[in-house]
Amino acid sequence: MRPSFALLLAALARCLLPAGGCVTCSPLIEQALKSLKEDYLPGHLDVQHHQNVMERVEKAINDFKDLPLDANSFMGAVDEATLNKASWSLLKDLNRITDSDVKGELFVKELFWMLHLQKETFANFAAQFQKEAYCPNKCGTMYQTLIWCSNCEKQIHACRKSSNCGEREVVVHQMEDMILDCELSWHKASEGLTSYKFYRVWANNTEDLVTTGSASTLTKPMVDAKDAGRYRCELGSVNSSPATIMYFNVTVLPKRGEEEESSPNAVTQGKEDRLLSNNVTQGKEETPPPNTSPSDWYDIPAFNTPLPVEKTLKVRLAGGVPHSIKKVINFIKSLFRFGKRPAESQ
Repeated sequence: MRPSFALLLAALARCLLPAGGCVTCSPLIEQALKSLKEDYLPGHLDVQHHQNVMERVEKAINDFKDLPLDANSFMGAVDEATLNKASWSLLKDLNRITDSDVKGELFVKELFWMLHLQKETFANFAAQFQKEAYCPNKCGTMYQTLIWCSNCEKQIHACRKSSNCGEREVVVHQMEDMILDCELSWHKASEGLTSYKFYRVWANNTEDLVTTGSASTLTKPMVDAKDAGRYRCELGSVNSSPATIMYFNVTVLPKRGEEEESSPNAVTQGKEDRLLSNNVTQGKEETPPPNTSPSDWYDIPAFNTPLPVEKTLKVRLAGGVPHSIKKVINFIKSLFRFGKRPAESQ
């Protein structure tokens, strides 16, 4: 004997796992449940079961708020983005069932199984919000709008942490723009914030107000050495205390591409390198004189004796070719002129 339809509905309702959430706070869900009762049930379920089904559906969805409170998964509230994601997920699955035109007991089974899965989906959304989006500020005070599932009310929750958001090192060259950015990732998502204020902090800890307004950046064009130093940014709130405080340590370097005045030594050194390179190249490319083998060519003392370090330094400092090098060059030229070996000339 098959179980009665009423008992089947009761059994399915008891199988629904409790999960946290508050999708009934969404007007879209209210409209969808009204349409299910008035438009779909009359042609797909016996009239005597309409009231029973709708009561159990509403109870199952209301039970979303019965999830135990846990700091890592659910604290009784979500933000509007999480509520919208869960609502659209539920509506999509509900539309899939109604579009299939399923009727009778099969319709009831699919409906309650879908609600079971959607509760788990909402629990996942709520846990994701708790871990990633709930009070995302690592410093300062953020005012976050939350929807409390117990009564569907929107309230402002203060996420209070240390107001000091640290220091930033800024390096800029002279004649370039200095930009101090005080905005943090959660500032735009926070409620109750007013304006940014930038101060110049002096060595004696006194401060001068530089600018105030809605802009989160301080831009100083064509900075000079006098702009180097310490700055403080403060983001105000509707309360008396600032939401965030941030410091900037600015270092101003010399103008980009600007070099120190070239000294005569630097120019002389470059000339000397080219002179030495040319002299060595000429020595290697010369053809040995007649009756002289290549091995005799390298017997010439001038080629076997490296230039002393002291002489090299004198060359670089003086900017000319040392006298010893000139004597070697003249000696080599004389060998070509007379065709004599070193031994013969002695």
